[in-house]
Formats: sequence, structure tokens, C-alpha cells
Amino acid sequence: MAVVPAPRPLLGAALLLFVSAAWGSAFPLMKDLIHRLPVEDLLAERYLIAALTLLAIRPRCLRGLPRKTWMNGVVLGLMFGLGQAGQAVALHGLPSSLSGFAVGCSVVITPILALVLFKVKVPRRIWAGVVLALAGMTVFTLLRGVEDNEVSVLALGVTLSAAALYSGHTLLLAHLSKRGETFHAYALTVIQLFTIGLLTGVVAVRDGVVVPSKGSDWLILGHLAVVSCALGFLARSYGQAHVSAVPSAILMSSQPLWVAAIAVIWFHEQIGWSMVVGGGLMAGAMLLALPARTAALGKERVSANRALLAVAARAARTLADLRIKREDPLPLGGDHAPYLDRGACANVESCPWHTRSLKGGGEPSLERLIERATVIVRARNLPGPGCCRSVTLLGRCLCDLMGEAEQARTKALPRWFRPQ
Repeated sequence: MAVVPAPRPLLGAALLLFVSAAWGSAFPLMKDLIHRLPVEDLLAERYLIAALTLLAIRPRCLRGLPRKTWMNGVVLGLMFGLGQAGQAVALHGLPSSLSGFAVGCSVVITPILALVLFKVKVPRRIWAGVVLALAGMTVFTLLRGVEDNEVSVLALGVTLSAAALYSGHTLLLAHLSKRGETFHAYALTVIQLFTIGLLTGVVAVRDGVVVPSKGSDWLILGHLAVVSCALGFLARSYGQAHVSAVPSAILMSSQPLWVAAIAVIWFHEQIGWSMVVGGGLMAGAMLLALPARTAALGKERVSANRALLAVAARAARTLADLRIKREDPLPLGGDHAPYLDRGACANVESCPWHTRSLKGGGEPSLERLIERATVIVRARNLPGPGCCRSVTLLGRCLCDLMGEAEQARTKALPRWFRPQ
């Protein structure tokens, strides 16, 4: 099923906020589950189950896809999967708060990459939203306290590289969503999830894959796979068709806000000043990230024109195939076309027009023209076939045509003087 772009900023923002909430709900659940399952195994199982779930809902979604859709899905999956694998490996050398802050830096990397790669001019309002989102991320992660673990510079660099891959994933998905009828959101999501699952599975099989042993762990894994991955990635694919890349990154960076809300509601944690300040900064960033109505209308006109041009091109190709091709009354090949020889004179040597009738037969000098005219005038008084019989395109003798023309000119000669 293809997505036809019809910019609806509120719908896109709602879908992206659902993505942020779905991903944010995964952190408190994973925090408990990673004590019983390795992180690499959990990621591989989570994404593969999500891909199989979407494929079971629509088994024919991968049939008849263009080659570009497969390539784009694999590239998107590799970018996100490498980010997930790098973040999981580097988590052993970084405190969880610092790792969360480094991953959240993708909200700053996204507009920078958009400016460098696609020459996209980010408005000041969106830059203000980026600053507020980064400030809220700082309050939620670093200012709430950092564990006494040692910080590995290599692990920090790997986590920042994962953040850059997440930003590239957001930009590429936003670029593909502008293609209208050629953007297959559902199939692209399934291909992404399978690619991420296989990539993280390669990392997981090094020490063997461990599966949950209790029913409660399977329920948590089901929530992580179906709600956080399957529905989250699907909502993101459809949501970015209505919201551009940088505002999408701002809206999806509000995961710490949802993590804090779930921790307070479900786990009865105390509300601290960091939650209030960080939540206020995130809320301001989300309000600034909402696209203006005028911009949405402009995009709607552009997308409507683009869709109209695509329909017109398709109709032109269809009509060209249905056009009746008539037979050519003058087909090429076969006998040659008749050619009138303008030099058909009885006496070629004495014909004064034979040389002139041939292309390049003589130089058109004034002396030669006078000489030929004199010969023609003298030849008119000669009886019999002595006169030139040069045949014109009309099929008549040139001498006869000259005589008739002279008589007509004499009769039609205007009188410039009054008769005496």
C-alpha cells in the first residue's frame, strides 16, 4: 500500500508522539528484563518478532515490490541496526544516563546533516526547539546524577556514531516519504525490521541466543516487539510523510518525558525538580516543532501538483499505447519516386538551358546570362525543333512559357501617361 502525501501536521505529530511514547515505555521494561537476558539477544528477538507480526497481518505486502523499495528498506535497516548494535555494545562502558544523553544528541545532529547533505534551511523556530529539546535531555539525564562507573572514550564515540546513524535514518526516511505513490510504508517497515533483526542477531549468536524462561518475561518481550517496534516503526513511517525530518527528530526526542511519566504512574516514583524542568523544556520543544499551517498548505499544493503530473504522465503513456497507427500512403522502399528531368531537350548541345538546368553546371555570371538570353531570343524565330524544348516542372517547353509570359505582361502593362 502506497502512501499519498497529504500533509496533515496534527496527524503526523500525533503519530510521532505515539512513537516516542512507545519507545519510551520500552526503557522501564527493558531495565528489568536485561538482568535475565543479554541485550544483544533481546534486541534480535524483539525485532524479528516485530517483523514476523507485521508479515502475519499482511502476508502479501512484500509481493511485487520495486527493486528500489527493497534496497531502501535494507539501507534503512542497516543504519538503524548498526546504531542499535553499537549502542548495545557501548552500554557496558558508559553509565546509562550518559548513554541516553549521547543518543539524544541526534536531535542536534539531524538539522546539521540536513543542512550539509540536503541543503535544507532550518527555520529559527525549529532551531529554538532543538535547543529546548537538548536542554530537556540534559536535565533528564546528566543532572539527575551519573553513576560512579568509568567513562570510556571509545564507548562514548561509538554511542555518538549511533546517534548520527539514527539522524541519517530519519533524514532518509523523510526523503523517501516525499515520493508519494512509490513510497510503500508498510512493506518498507517490514523490510527494515527484518534487516535490523538479522543484523542484531549476528551480534547475538556469538555467545548463543538466550530466550525468556518465564511467562511474564514473554509478555514483556511481546510488548517490546509488537507495541514498541512493530507499531512504533509503522507509525513513524506514516508520520514522517506529514512532518519533515528535523521536527520529527524533536518530537521523537521526547522519550525521557514519557519514561518519567511511566515511572511515576506505574512504578510510583517521586516527582523531582528535574522531571518538572525537563518536562517543561520538552513540552516547549514539541510545541515549536509542530509545522505551521501555511507551510502544510504549501506542501499540499506541491504534492497535489506532483500527483497531477504523475497521473497525466501515466495517462499519456496509456493513450500512446492505444493510439491507432494508420498505414502510410507513401511507404518507404520499393520503387523510387518519379523524377522529372528538366533538361529534356531534343538537341542537348544546342540547348542553351541544358547547362543551367543542372545544379552547378555553370557560373551564373552576367556575361553568360546575356549570352544565353540572346541565343533564346534568336532561337524563337527559328522554325521546327530548333527552339529549346527544355521541359519544366509543369511539363511544358520553357520557350512557350516565356512567350506567353511576355504577351501577358504586354497586355497588362500599366499606362502611366494620358493618351493623346
